[in-house]
Amino acid sequence: QVQLVQSGGGSVQAGGSLKLSCQASGRLWEPYCLTWFRQIPGSWKERERVASFYTGGDTPYYSDDVKGRFTISLDNAKNTLILEMSNLKPEDSAMYYCAYRTGSFGYCYSPDYVHTWGQGTQVTVSA
Repeated sequence: QVQLVQSGGGSVQAGGSLKLSCQASGRLWEPYCLTWFRQIPGSWKERERVASFYTGGDTPYYSDDVKGRFTISLDNAKNTLILEMSNLKPEDSAMYYCAYRTGSFGYCYSPDYVHTWGQGTQVTVSA
């Protein structure tokens, strides 16, 4: 059974940088995607996909909101998914979750298809 343990995050001023990590344990069945979602606590909106890393493809996915500012990567040796966030904006403030899903890339889009969630970590960006 896959487990995801997150670390990183915190508070920063606008324009600053933060790094999130998500260490996976257990057997990850390829192909799979590891995705960062975010959600504003108390919001009625579903979790928003921020970035995905898919083992069956070449190019990571980024939402338009974060493209050019966030970088997703996978440290295979440590089985750790990383999200490096720079030039942060107050609207990036949210709870961030890493997620695992095995199968086709189409399953990476929606939080409804996620097999395993990390515990979440808060990112707060002040103006």
